[in-house]
Amino acid sequence: MPVMHIHLDPVGGVAGDMFAAALLDAFPALAAELPAALARAGIDRYARVELRAHHDQTLTGSRLVVIPGPEGEGASEPADGHHRHAHHHHHHDHDHHHHDDAHDHHHHDHGADGHHHHHRTWREVRAILEAADLPLGCRSRAIDIFRLLAEAEGRVHGVDPAEVAFHEVGAWDSIADVVCAAWIADRLDGATWSSGPLPMGSGHVHTAHGRLPVPAPATALLMEGMTLVRDDHPGERVTPTGAAIIRHLAPRFEPAAGPMRLRASGIGFGTKVFPGMSNILRALVLETGADADAIATDTVSRLAFEVDDQTGEDLALALDRIRTTAGCLDVSQWPVTGKKGRIAVHVQVLAAPAAEDALVRRCLAETTTLGVRVERVARRVLAREEPTVSVDGASLRVKRARRPDGQWTSKVAIDDLGRLDADHAARQRMRRRAEDEAAS
Repeated sequence: MPVMHIHLDPVGGVAGDMFAAALLDAFPALAAELPAALARAGIDRYARVELRAHHDQTLTGSRLVVIPGPEGEGASEPADGHHRHAHHHHHHDHDHHHHDDAHDHHHHDHGADGHHHHHRTWREVRAILEAADLPLGCRSRAIDIFRLLAEAEGRVHGVDPAEVAFHEVGAWDSIADVVCAAWIADRLDGATWSSGPLPMGSGHVHTAHGRLPVPAPATALLMEGMTLVRDDHPGERVTPTGAAIIRHLAPRFEPAAGPMRLRASGIGFGTKVFPGMSNILRALVLETGADADAIATDTVSRLAFEVDDQTGEDLALALDRIRTTAGCLDVSQWPVTGKKGRIAVHVQVLAAPAAEDALVRRCLAETTTLGVRVERVARRVLAREEPTVSVDGASLRVKRARRPDGQWTSKVAIDDLGRLDADHAARQRMRRRAEDEAAS
């Protein structure tokens, strides 16, 4: 069977709400499931999301609207359906993307509206996400998106990322945006991603730290290595949250090779209005590998280094953190004999090229190595898919691959089996049933 590929077309730009709206517009079944998932996680106590149809007099699509729950901190949209710009915008212009534009250095007092902005550090946001009853993959992705934001802000302001103070991004409406994006990406796990050039924007934004150029400094750090384009529409076009989501997905910025079949498309609207252009992020859902016997070719970054002075338990922790970094495809290690006859560990990391720089930094931060060797290598990959099947009420992902002879092999994701309250025999029965169902 073909492999799902999702191409993002950032016509107007990228923001957290635009990403979620575009993908939910393309996958109505996910849109129907999302509210229940947020309710199970307890998020709806603070913020409830709605996907609303939207028409800008040119195109139709969807907008993601976040409404405060009984314990929420304030609405992202009043009852009349129009955004309260005094609450959410962090620039002096009133035509921004959405509430998730705001981040650490984009906070200032809005004066007369009397709204109190909620400040949370990255340490506090992470504790909230770890306490929520979210699927493991969703939680990991949400934490990684916020980590990317915190690290970028920390570099800009010269502070420890754990102590970076988020402003509107720390509010429940923006946390809901990130959780929605992470939940969608997790449900589409196994898909490959690509993106068109990101609009660079132009001009300046007025912040609590003064007048800053567009892209804002933290956004620019997040977009390092990505392909940008300058068009005729000024202003902030990619928000910090939008840039963090793209960095997390690590898409290719060149067209996918081989034949593709368009299966669906979705349009997510931002709130900014451009003359003569719809402010949308479009998602194209494609199938690749239409030739059943074809073995696809792509390019990955291979990172390698040796460690001979780090304890085994600490190195294992470090490699786990590297493995969960966005864009990491695989981490492997094996013993080698290093200089002076020392027993050392050789580490190899395979990464999406767009995530190469972030993973090099992660390797240097988490291990004692003083350098990382980097090279681009071609690889040949089988057509793959990862359907989710239900067995005795449990949702299990099944990794399937098409071999060169056309036969499919299946294997249940071991992490899903590990979360079940079942012994070895029961797990094996469920594994066989899930693999049989996926094959059928």
